[in-house]
Amino acid sequence: MKAVIYCRVSTDKKTQETSLHRQKEELIKLADNYQFIIADCIQEQASGYDINRDGIFRMLDYFSDHQADSLLIQDETRLGRGNSKIALFHQLQKLGVSIYTVQQNGELELSESDSMVLKILSIVEEYQRQIHNTKIKRGMKRAVDGGFNPEKNLSNRDLAPGKTRKSFPIQEVVRLRQNNMTFRDIADTLNGLGYSVSKATVHRRYQEYHNT
Repeated sequence: MKAVIYCRVSTDKKTQETSLHRQKEELIKLADNYQFIIADCIQEQASGYDINRDGIFRMLDYFSDHQADSLLIQDETRLGRGNSKIALFHQLQKLGVSIYTVQQNGELELSESDSMVLKILSIVEEYQRQIHNTKIKRGMKRAVDGGFNPEKNLSNRDLAPGKTRKSFPIQEVVRLRQNNMTFRDIADTLNGLGYSVSKATVHRRYQEYHNT
């Protein structure tokens, strides 16, 4: 398994550099204990209440791009504090990331209150997705009733020699990825738009787009 090490201190004072170094050493030992391959070690000096941190987005890119599947932190407050911590836990949960801490010497066990908040967020998000998809389907139905023919307008847009590939708007995929949506969420959105496509296909086509 590949892991990202994330270390953070709240200020840029010289005295905090020792804390960063200590965090890194302890997390490398934790990775060694669990036989993780370290994909990257990210260190930054920033407030935990601020979610707009370069290190955080760099870390999320590893998980979104399937270059790592575990996160190692000293304790949950190093990831963030307050609402930013909950938002990051929720995003990491959606990406299927396992979180390990030095403090618990193993996989993170969330507090009962944090677990409850995350559960509520997941329920609300699922209902929002259902509402969103239902609105899209209703709009598509009205368009079809008004004479729009999806097969005529969308067929063979992405035709490859020798075979017919599933057709969907790759630019829309790129835009949604730039908004930090997971490939699963993008696939769900495209299905709601009438494109029958899997998460794996979306991910593969996205990689092809960036490699061309």
